[in-house]
Parts: sequence; C-alpha cells; structure tokens
Amino acid sequence: MPSAEAREAALCRVPRDSRVAVVRGDISVLESGRGASPVQGWDYSPANRRDLQRMAKATQRVIRSELLSLYHVSTLANYITASDGVRMVSSQPKYELVQEVGRGSYGLVYEAVVKKTGARVAVKKIRCHAPENVELALREFWALSSIQSQHPNVIHLEECILQKDGMVQKMTHGSTSSLYLELVETSLKGEIAFDPRSSYYLWFVMDFCDGGDMNAYLLSRKPNRKTNTSFMLQLSSALAFLHKNQIIHRDLKPDNILISQSRTPTGVPEPTLKVADFGLSKVCSASGLNPEEPVSVNKCFLSTACGTDFYMAPEVWEGHYTAKADIFALGIIIWAMLERITFIDTETKKELLGSYVKQGTEIVPVGEALLENPKMELHIPVKKKSMNASMKQLIKEMLAANPQERPDAFELELRLVKIACKECNWDT
Repeated sequence: MPSAEAREAALCRVPRDSRVAVVRGDISVLESGRGASPVQGWDYSPANRRDLQRMAKATQRVIRSELLSLYHVSTLANYITASDGVRMVSSQPKYELVQEVGRGSYGLVYEAVVKKTGARVAVKKIRCHAPENVELALREFWALSSIQSQHPNVIHLEECILQKDGMVQKMTHGSTSSLYLELVETSLKGEIAFDPRSSYYLWFVMDFCDGGDMNAYLLSRKPNRKTNTSFMLQLSSALAFLHKNQIIHRDLKPDNILISQSRTPTGVPEPTLKVADFGLSKVCSASGLNPEEPVSVNKCFLSTACGTDFYMAPEVWEGHYTAKADIFALGIIIWAMLERITFIDTETKKELLGSYVKQGTEIVPVGEALLENPKMELHIPVKKKSMNASMKQLIKEMLAANPQERPDAFELELRLVKIACKECNWDT
C-alpha cells in the first residue's frame, strides 16, 4: 500500500483541467431516461432486498446525449437500511442540464438550469473510478464546504450529490453514510474501497462562469489598466478570504481563476473573478490544547510539492511551506498580467500567462531559479520601460525567496487598495 506522502505526490501530478467547485442541501441525482419513478406499495423488508436491488438496476436512468436531470428530495433518495428494512423516497426535478461545457481527466462540466428559478449553474460530474479522482474531489469538497459564508471572488459550492449505482444522497462533511465513508476510506488507503464494478459518481453544483478563465480572457484582449486594477483587487480580496478561513489553495494560476460576466447598468459586461479548482487545496485544522482556536495558515507547514511549476514558490520545491506559497503564486500572476509575460506550455502548446527566468536559451520557473540562487535579483519590469514604484516593490516582496519577507494576504490586500487609491495607474 502506498504511503500517504506517495499518494499525495502522485495526486499533485494529476492534470488539473476541471473548471468548477462543490455543495450543500438535500438532493439526489438520477440519470435521465426511462422508469426512474419510485415504486409504490413495494415490500422493502430485508427478505425482498435482492428484488429491490434488481429493481434499482432496472430503474437506473441512461444518459442520453450527455444530458441529465438532478432531482430534489425531502430527505435522502437512497436505500436507508434500518431495523424495519430498506425504503426509498420520492423525488421532483430540480435541475436540467443544458449542455457540456468542458471535460478532462478529472470529470465533465455541464451548464445547467435551476428549474424553479431559471438560474444558471455549473454541474461537475466526477467518476470515482480511481483513488486519485476521489482524493481530488474530496479535497475540493472539504475546502469549499468548510466555508461558512460566501465571497464574490471565490467559487460557491451550492450542493454535492453522491451516486452509487441506483443509490443517491446529498453529501455532507462528517457524514456517517456508508457511501461517503467508502470514499473517505478510498482516499486514505489510496486504493478503491468498494466494488470496482459499481458506478460511483460525485456531482458538484456551483457557480456558472460564462467568461472562461483568466488566462483566455486577458490574452484575447488588449492590456487595460482598469481591468488590471480590478483583477488585482479581486484576487487579493479572495486570497485574504481563503486564508482567513484556513484554506491554502496550493494551485493558484490564471487557468484556475474563472470569469463571470455580469451586466452593468450601461449594458457593458463587467468581469468578476472566481478563484476555483480546489482539488489540491489544504484546510488547516486546529490541534493541541485549544482546538477551537483559529489556526494561522502562515504557521501551518505542509510538505508535499503541489501546484504548477511556473507558479510554485521555492520552498514548495523543497517540500516545506505555508500559505505564503499562495502569495508567491499571486505575485507571478500579477507580474505576468501587468507586463503580459507569457510562455508556451510544452505539453499542450497553449500560451499561458506567467513570469519566468531566462537561463541561456531555456526559461525556468522563478521559484526553481530562486531555490538554486536565493540571492538572485529579479528584473522588474522586464518588458516595460518603467513601472509604478510602489507596485514594483510590492511584487518583489511577494516573490521574495524567503517566505518570511513576503506580506501575508491581509497586508497584501491593504497595500493594493492603498496603491489603487493613491495612484491612477498601477503599471506606468
């Protein structure tokens, strides 16, 4: 059996191409097709369980054209084993899937509509066929379900539904449900803890973002000072919120920041950023004599090298880091955004926003270069002739080789607001 560190190291190398996040609420998922209505008058005693299981398989719905419906139930649309047998509950339609909007090794993403209100949501379907998928999904669920309030720049988890064959239920953190515990056991052991022939899925219902990701949004438009200012303020606010809630993201990059385009009174779309993709995130829990006392994410040390090379801090490469690694990643993003610094991903051939260091004919991630030479001076700006002095100094501090020299998320947010109020432009 692989060790916990080996499993997490392998997990961190799983391609990160999903585009949404997780949930709360009593709902069930049934795949669209024929004969999924509950059977009335059925004898659900233990003696008839085999017939009940055959009935469940017969009523399981077939996905047609990758479209489906999610159904709301008053309690659990699941088999509930008790002393008096097993029972099922009725359901009513809640969501209608409209179209597939993305797919990757982690799962499928659909645009969906809330039938009652007509509101658009995103639904991510994750197949739990491998321990890596399960662990990524549970990390995302645990992070987003731990947040007690909403933030406009953090993806919101509306609901999470767990489905196994014909059994479905709403997933809650800390549940004693056998379905949920099977997933937790799979994550902990690094091996499937249920019958591999079972169809096991997680469905995440979350904010729908119609503007793509930050990388595609910025690179498809000319540089704009107002947009730069707005994006920096939104990102710093989101990061301060996450760190206040003891969440270290560990994979901040433009691809993991989504865009929601809301209409202004003038009819012009106003981009709102949503930090998403929490599959590598870490919730820092309390320990010791005062478990109720809030944990400082800047004192919570992690050891697994997680993230994407060009946005990883030097200490992450070493395997001993805190939430200050998120500050470094955001520094890379802001610097690249202000100067439109890009590189070509060698695997996907995609142009990506990201700062780097040139070593001969090669480009090297800033964090890796600083690990090799902590005294290396970063030349900021690298493309422009000049940059706002306060902004230049702040970026250099965010990218300091020593994490202790970086501002924390709360100081960063205050300093960016101060610069925005004081200066008309950030990048001139």
